[in-house]
Amino acid sequence: MANFFKGWPILKRLLTYGIRWKKLFLLAFFFLLIASISEILGPVLISYFLNNILTQHNLNKKIILIIFTTFIILQNISIILNYFQMLIFNRIAIKIVEKIRSEVMESALLQPLQNFHAQPIGKITSKITNDTEAIKELYDTVLNTIFRSLSLIFIMSITMLIMQWKMALVSMTLFPLVIIVICIYQYYSTPILRTIRSYLAKINNEFNEIINGMLIIQQFVQQSRFKKSIENTSKLNYNEKMKILKIDGLLLRPLLNLFSSIVLCELITLFSLSPVGAFTVGILYAFISYLNRLNEPLISITTQQSILQQSLVAGERIFKLIDSKKQQYGYDLKPLKTGNIQISNLNFSYQKKSPIILKNINLNIPSKSFTALIGHTGSGKSTLANLIMGYYPKYQGSIIIDQRPLKQLSYHALRNGIYMVQQEPTIFTGTILSNITLGKKISEKKVWTILKKTKLHSFFKSMSDGLNTTLLQSSHHLSSGQKQLISIARILILNPKILILDEATSNIDPETEQSIQNILLSIKKYSTLIIIAHRLSTIINADNIVVLQQGKIIEQGNHKKLIQKKGIYYDMYHS
Repeated sequence: MANFFKGWPILKRLLTYGIRWKKLFLLAFFFLLIASISEILGPVLISYFLNNILTQHNLNKKIILIIFTTFIILQNISIILNYFQMLIFNRIAIKIVEKIRSEVMESALLQPLQNFHAQPIGKITSKITNDTEAIKELYDTVLNTIFRSLSLIFIMSITMLIMQWKMALVSMTLFPLVIIVICIYQYYSTPILRTIRSYLAKINNEFNEIINGMLIIQQFVQQSRFKKSIENTSKLNYNEKMKILKIDGLLLRPLLNLFSSIVLCELITLFSLSPVGAFTVGILYAFISYLNRLNEPLISITTQQSILQQSLVAGERIFKLIDSKKQQYGYDLKPLKTGNIQISNLNFSYQKKSPIILKNINLNIPSKSFTALIGHTGSGKSTLANLIMGYYPKYQGSIIIDQRPLKQLSYHALRNGIYMVQQEPTIFTGTILSNITLGKKISEKKVWTILKKTKLHSFFKSMSDGLNTTLLQSSHHLSSGQKQLISIARILILNPKILILDEATSNIDPETEQSIQNILLSIKKYSTLIIIAHRLSTIINADNIVVLQQGKIIEQGNHKKLIQKKGIYYDMYHS
């Protein structure tokens, strides 16, 4: 019972999603109620037939025909209404899952980037898919079954009390026993179901990792290692599911069947010991029939505990994501007018107790200047770029952009004013046009003009559907250089005040690199350029070259000045 009260806030919150469709719910509940009444009236008619016609040898064909016809009609009404209420519940369930998935996806898109670094993508995917499916079952299975079962139990209990209250009280001794079983089931099943959801998320993540890294796995012959990992997680998941099946097999149907058998024996004993005429054969038939019918909804309610617990565990995981802290931005909505950046006494670490990545960084980047960040792997170049992008708002010191503190800038001010081109450009599933415009209303004529600048014009023109050619996320028919040039084309549409390239030319051929360099020179006329590079040949013309080492600025100056200094940059350039 403690588990139920603990899960009540989650259940209550899940149920609030159904308020929007309350009229449909009421219609479905009405159908269920009428269907239940129709089903319960069947044994009453048969009991009347046994007591007043069969035992009295009053075989009036007309009355018999009316009774049987009414019985068939009632059963058909029950079947038809149960069918329609099931359709309504499923329709509501699909709509609710659609809304929850939208909220989960919206929440995921607003998460701080460190959240994606801290947990595997597969776990987030599992919450969006598997956990929302578990919640769907709450509406189309659990609510439907529980309400139908409670309706049947309530109507049968009233009918039995009206027919013979002593036998009814004996039958109702089943109820407290069922409540005890439900409480015991909740106590033992909840932690196991929570573990099962965790293993399922881990399995999804491992499959996601294998599919994304298939090339490396095959190249380094790692199939057996990953296969063993999947098998191990699947075995753990299997063991937990077997525990649930054992609990189901012990506490649910077999135990309830035993209770029903005991109550049935009590009814027969009561019938046998009672004076002649105290109970009729029709009453006994009705009670035996109701006991069988009562057994089924009680078993249904109890078996729904498993699905209910899964829904609550899934809801707990989903609401944890929905309620998690979102990326914080400021409220200054004014667009950036300049690309001036001033960084003072900047210190940063990803976690409170993790090593400091950037130490006392002081840097001035004038608007429309060309600044290069260089250094060995792990020196903090990309981290500094991510801080300028506003991805990590928790840092010590100050970052001033366009004479305004970075933390005060709104989401739109940052994203419309600062753009980053990654080393691995992202291609979305969609047309070439949608991949370049990214939802912005840009004419095809302007897009073709931009593609001419990026040397992609002739390549896309040769495709049968032109700009409407569909690209897949993998896009194997595009080279690394072409993907990078698509990223550059996006920049030419956005015209940001600050442009950051994070080793964007490291995986492309010299010809494409030269094309990008020429484009960057034109971009520099209206944007501040910050380039992170390993190829020092690409940043010789930079106004300022910043050399980072173990999170500190060791040297800075233009190429000529740093070469004359014969320090770390000199060694890197000549190595």
